[in-house]
Amino acid sequence: MTSPLFSLAAPDRALGAALQHKIDRKTKPLGALGQLETMARQIGLIQQTATPRLTHPQILVFAGDHGAAKAGVSAYPQEVTWQMVENFLAGGAGINVFARQNGIGLTVVDAGVAHDFGVRDGLVDAKIAPGTRNYIEEPAMTDAECDAALERGAALVRALAAEGCNVIGFGEMGIGNTASASLITHCLTGVPLAECIGRGTGLDDAGLQRKRALLDQALARTGRITDPLAALTEFGGYEIAMMAGAMLAAAQAGMVLLIDGFIVSSAALVAAKLAPHFTEYCIFCHHSAEPGHRAQLAAMQVAPLINLGLRLGEGTGAALAYPLVLAAVNFLNEMASFESAGVSDKG
Repeated sequence: MTSPLFSLAAPDRALGAALQHKIDRKTKPLGALGQLETMARQIGLIQQTATPRLTHPQILVFAGDHGAAKAGVSAYPQEVTWQMVENFLAGGAGINVFARQNGIGLTVVDAGVAHDFGVRDGLVDAKIAPGTRNYIEEPAMTDAECDAALERGAALVRALAAEGCNVIGFGEMGIGNTASASLITHCLTGVPLAECIGRGTGLDDAGLQRKRALLDQALARTGRITDPLAALTEFGGYEIAMMAGAMLAAAQAGMVLLIDGFIVSSAALVAAKLAPHFTEYCIFCHHSAEPGHRAQLAAMQVAPLINLGLRLGEGTGAALAYPLVLAAVNFLNEMASFESAGVSDKG
């Protein structure tokens, strides 16, 4: 696919020195706010201003089913995907709690759930198909389906940007999607597949062994695929593909992207391979307990904000990290400088 989605320039760095000077003149020792300082500078560069603002924060939760789930790659049955979407819509999931707490808008996107929800408040019907095919036996999706998922994700984000949203988080729901993320991570990082596979939703030792065997079987069918779109098409889910398109469009729109854990980072890894400057628009919110997340972070050369041992998904890490992102913007805008406060700087 040749798409303008994959054309992404780095933020203009000309403002970098002025931002750094503003940060350094705050009433604190140099570097004393650590990652908050790095983040403040990054957000200033993304927005091309020394007085950045975060407006209308949103989290999109993309849901999709996976054909391989029926083969036993997850501890939960496939039906849990649509049942959890219902939980999101009822406001009862972890992401609902944390988004409410932090004043973040939340929209659920049906990218490819094997269920008919009908027209529902808070749910966007962007369904490509009722779940992907079983990638153990055949490609998860066609090239056309992957292209459609990328474009639908992009269109959703462009609409949010037009409404004034400039900070967007990503979440997902899909039984079996840690398996997809593991295969994509192996393909795009070269880290051995076994090191990219974790317990997902809580597999026991026997379940983990079965998951590894099934993913070995899937990989034996294709070999390691290094092309990001080909890996996404072979092993991805519609929710992962739609997230990748949404992320690229968000970066093109100059938004601040809040990247969640392992599955969301698999979409970010695809985006980063397609558009090399992509990660400059991203804040990686937390370090997932899934072992493959370490490989993703290392490949993209990024450092996550927090490590709470989370492995829930849904965008919960992004929602929990948002107050820290806000703190970075607020100290840059509101904290006094040595000059304005009449505080003596070190001699």
